[in-house]
Amino acid sequence: MTTATLIDSWTMTRRGLAHWARQPVQVAVQLVFPVMMLVMFAYFLGGGMTVPGGGDYKDYLVPGTFALTMVFGLEGTMLAITQDLNKGVIDRFRSMPMARSAVLVGRSVLDMLQSALGLLVLLAVGLAMGWRWHGGPGDALLAVGLLLWLRFAMLWLGIFLGMAAGRPEMVQAVQILVWPVGFLSNVFSSTETMPGWLGAVAVWNPMSATATAIRELFGSPGGGGDSWPVDHAQLLALCWPLALIAVFLPAAVRRYGRLSR
Repeated sequence: MTTATLIDSWTMTRRGLAHWARQPVQVAVQLVFPVMMLVMFAYFLGGGMTVPGGGDYKDYLVPGTFALTMVFGLEGTMLAITQDLNKGVIDRFRSMPMARSAVLVGRSVLDMLQSALGLLVLLAVGLAMGWRWHGGPGDALLAVGLLLWLRFAMLWLGIFLGMAAGRPEMVQAVQILVWPVGFLSNVFSSTETMPGWLGAVAVWNPMSATATAIRELFGSPGGGGDSWPVDHAQLLALCWPLALIAVFLPAAVRRYGRLSR
């Protein structure tokens, strides 16, 4: 990447940061919503939940919510892309003497910054609720890295779907799919408690792989099991996002190159 591309990409990132400064309420809502989900499931529903093998449900839930938040960031990426498309912002950027990749790079950097900030807020709330990690700092950093790796994959999926949808209204259609996929996992309950066929589907969910992997790294309950996906969760937590990136990053770049032709 050339110096000019880096400068243009940083300019696009600064544009997004300026939007944050002008729309602090919107940013706050995006940060608070995952916290509300965590608090609701921990205190409203957590009393009736059990963790196979024993352990406190909050210790099981908090890492799962981290993974869920990384996946749900897909919706924000899609909405930002479709809004820029409908306002003609991307067409104006493409007509300017700037690196063609700067728009996508700037979008990805901005979304990763927002995800890192949201994850930091969730970590603080989890600690305030009594959750603790029981591994070393290296394992904790690896867990955070796996979470951001999943978010990076969701980011490119969101960019591609945003350009394919073309309109903010179409984001609602994707939301209808994202929520079932998010809940069809081991984020809120173990796959061992699900019917056999449903648990078999949920255990192969990429989000389940990341949630299980970070539970192992954090030393939280629910990280073990006797199935191949559970026993190799860290491997799958690397490979699932890699596969998504291999498909959707080049697809998003090609789609961007064909805009307004």
